[in-house]
Amino acid sequence: MKPATASAATHQPSDLESGIPGTSRGRVLAWAAWDWGSAAFNAVMTTFVFTVYLTSKAFGGEDQASAVLGGALAVGGAAIALLAPVTGQRSDAGGRRKLWLGVNTAAVAVLTGLCFFVFPRPEFLLLGVTLIALGNVFIEFAGVNYNAMLVQVSTPKNIGKISGFGWGMGYLGGIVALLIVLQLFVQPSFDWFGASTQDSLNIRLVAVFSALWFFVFALPVLFAVPELPKSTTAPGLGFLASYRLLARRIKAIYRTSPHTIYFLLASAIFRDGLAAVFTFGGIIAAGTFGFELKEVIFFAIFGNVVAATGAMIGGLLDDRVGPKRVIIGSLAGLMVAGTAILILGNGRYVFFGHAWPGTTTFWVFGLFLCLFVGPAQSSSRAYLARLAPHGESGELFGLYATTGRAVSFLAPSLFTLCIAVATPLVNPGEAQRWGILGIMAVLLAGLLVLLPVKPPGKVEIAVVPED
Repeated sequence: MKPATASAATHQPSDLESGIPGTSRGRVLAWAAWDWGSAAFNAVMTTFVFTVYLTSKAFGGEDQASAVLGGALAVGGAAIALLAPVTGQRSDAGGRRKLWLGVNTAAVAVLTGLCFFVFPRPEFLLLGVTLIALGNVFIEFAGVNYNAMLVQVSTPKNIGKISGFGWGMGYLGGIVALLIVLQLFVQPSFDWFGASTQDSLNIRLVAVFSALWFFVFALPVLFAVPELPKSTTAPGLGFLASYRLLARRIKAIYRTSPHTIYFLLASAIFRDGLAAVFTFGGIIAAGTFGFELKEVIFFAIFGNVVAATGAMIGGLLDDRVGPKRVIIGSLAGLMVAGTAILILGNGRYVFFGHAWPGTTTFWVFGLFLCLFVGPAQSSSRAYLARLAPHGESGELFGLYATTGRAVSFLAPSLFTLCIAVATPLVNPGEAQRWGILGIMAVLLAGLLVLLPVKPPGKVEIAVVPED
């Protein structure tokens, strides 16, 4: 293969401009159903239920189990960063985007179901964290193909709306799955064999439920959305050759369309901040504002409803004013709400003659945080989908996943650092909320990098021939 030069690279229209079948309600619903189903893994398995089970005393103690889980997830994250762009590239070139979405989704469902065999004993910890880490790898690979399929179910006029609808379905699906899990397994409302806590049968059955939930709701997209046509110019590249092609394409993108690289960098930074809002939101609610577990769950439910609403409204605005403006407005709103929580804290304040407790502060401004998270996530996906040259969406979304993983240490590190710095300077029990400052710093950094980036309509990506 000969290196491509800037003069040899020619602009190719995006999938949105290339005659791909237009949107239809059935196709959109089928596509969004995958997001709804994937929430069983994201919300139930990795956030609220199964990882909490894995880090319990039954597996040798919270500290040790948490460290093992964190190490396994870190290894999985490295695998995603290294492999995601090439897996996306190869599925694009081979016309197998839908096929690999199905394969990776099935892998997640099987790995999730196998968690049923993770009994509450220390010798099963390694099995449990391995299954969860591998599930995270395969769901990210599936997500690359799923996000790339956005251009196959939308048009230039409604891509923002459909992206927002997908994000909203993901939030709502997580709520419904979590409520079912709570009612049937965690705090069962009636007596049945799945409610048994012997050998943590109820929690292990949560894994079976999550696997079936994801599998069933992932099926529609595999039947309703046509497969990507195979590239007529793509040679049968070997795996290492795919990396050489990827390197040439990144170099060509930077040379001919640097704003694409700037957007990938900016989005990686602020997406890490967005993830931290949900990761540490419950921790702050409990530690700083004194929420009990039941209150945290209630807030999570309301927060997801608000986030879903925000994502759908943001999608409508995206098609009217463009994704960059929606992202900027969302990041600004997040920083205002987060700063309010940081400054007001858990103190009592008098407004209009009425004393408001600190819990009210968190409910009000915490829900505002949730409102702005969805639009920022949704419009980031829509921005990138608008840029992708025809037949190369998977590779570009693979880079999107890789850059996100590359900086995923930022928000957790700054959150921890700010708490450590504040601990000797404030009263006992007040340092945790200063971790919010670290999250706000990450969001601000992402916003500042994004500001000079051109909107997608003014950015063109050069296409690098395979040979």
